[in-house]
Amino acid sequence: MNKMTTIIGFTFKNKVRTKSFMITTLILVLLLSIGMNIPYLIKVFNGEDGAKEATQIGVVAEQGFKPAELLTAYTPPAEAEDQVVFTAYPSADDATLKQGLEDGKIEGYLTFAAEGSEGLPPVTYHSKDGDISSKLRTNLQAALQQVNTGLIVGDKLTESQVAAIFAPVAIDTAQLSTDGAAGDAEHVQDKPPINYVVVYVLLMLFFMSVMMTGNMISAEITSEKSSRIMEILITSASPLTQMFGKVIGIFLVGLMQIAIISAAIAVNLMLPHNSGILSDFDMDLGQLDVGILVYGFILYILGYFLYALMYAAVGSIVSRTEDLGQAVMPVMMVGFVSFYLPLFSISNPDTLLVKVASFVPFTSSLSLLLRIGVGEVAVWEIMVSLAILLVTTFIFGWLAAKIYRTGVLMYGKRPSIKEIRKAMKAYKI
Repeated sequence: MNKMTTIIGFTFKNKVRTKSFMITTLILVLLLSIGMNIPYLIKVFNGEDGAKEATQIGVVAEQGFKPAELLTAYTPPAEAEDQVVFTAYPSADDATLKQGLEDGKIEGYLTFAAEGSEGLPPVTYHSKDGDISSKLRTNLQAALQQVNTGLIVGDKLTESQVAAIFAPVAIDTAQLSTDGAAGDAEHVQDKPPINYVVVYVLLMLFFMSVMMTGNMISAEITSEKSSRIMEILITSASPLTQMFGKVIGIFLVGLMQIAIISAAIAVNLMLPHNSGILSDFDMDLGQLDVGILVYGFILYILGYFLYALMYAAVGSIVSRTEDLGQAVMPVMMVGFVSFYLPLFSISNPDTLLVKVASFVPFTSSLSLLLRIGVGEVAVWEIMVSLAILLVTTFIFGWLAAKIYRTGVLMYGKRPSIKEIRKAMKAYKI
C-alpha cells in the first residue's frame, strides 16, 4: 500500500509539472476566457464599452395630436436591448431637431399622415441616409403597435391590461400517458435552461479529461517499456501496484484540470461586465438541480476508470511509442461515440437510442448524465445503469490487470490476441 501511495504521488507530481499539461491547461483556460468575453471585447473594440445611450427619435406633429402624445409617453421594456426615446417637435424645420440630426444625437424623426378615423395613421421615418436598421425598425414597430392599441381601445382598458396584451404567451408541454385511459395526459416539466448549459459543459469537460488522461496513461507505460525502465521498476513494485498507482495518480491530475477550468468559468462569470450574462439568457443558478453535479461526479469516476484501465492495458502490450497511436485507436473511437451520441441528442434526450446507450457501459457515463440533466429518467434506471457500469469497471479492472502483468515484459512486435491469452493463463490475479 505504501508503494502504491508513492507511485500515485510520483505520477501526480510528475504529470502536473510537465510542460504539456501546463500549456494545454493554459490554452483551455485562455480559449474559455476569450469565448466568454467575446461580446464585451467586441464592444470595447467598437468603442461601446461604456453605458449605451438610448436612441433618440424625433416625432414631428402638431400639439395635441393624440398619436404623438402616446408615442412620446411610450416607455420601452426594461429588458429591451436597445432603448428608444421619443421627443416631440412642432415641425421638421425646428432648429433643435435639425441641430440634433446634424450632430448625430438624433437618429431620425417620424411624421404622420392625416389622422384617420380609427387607429394609427400611416407613419414615415426620415433619416439622413434614408435607411433604417433592422433593430431600430423592430423597436419602432413595437412602440407604434402599442400606440395603435392605445388609440383603438381608448380609455376602455387600463395600462396593466394593455401591457398584458403584449405579454408573451407561455406554452407548456404534456406527454400522453401510456398506461392511463385515453385522453389522459401527464404533465412534463420543462427543464430550466441552466440545466442544459451545465450538462453541455460537463459533457465537454468529462470527454476531454478522459481522453487526455487516458492517452497520458498509455503513453507513459509504453515509454517506460520501450526505454527498458519497466524492468527496473518491476523489481521495486509489482506490475499491478504500478498500473493502479498510475491510473489513480493521473485521475487526480484530471480532477485538478477540471477544477482549474471550473474555477476559470466561475471567475469569468464574476467579472463586472459578465454579471448579467446568465439573466440575459434567462438562466438562474438557483434553478440548477444539484443532483446533476452529484451523479455527474459519480459517472465521471466510473467512466474514467473504465477507459483508463483499457488505455493502460493497450499501453502495456505496445513496445514502441510509434505504434501507440494505432493501438489505442479502437478505444478512442468508442470514446468518440460515447461523447457525440449525447452531444447531438441534447435537444431530444429521451430517444430510444439514448435510453439504450445509457445502459451500455462504454456509453452510459455520458448518456445517463444527459438523461438525468435534461431528460426523463426513473430512479431504478439510474441505479441499474450505475450497477452495470460498476460491475463492468471491476471486470475490466481484472482483465486489464492480467493483460498489464503479461504485456509489460513482452517485447518485440505487438503480440496477437492468441499470444496474450496464452500468457495470461500463466498468471492468476
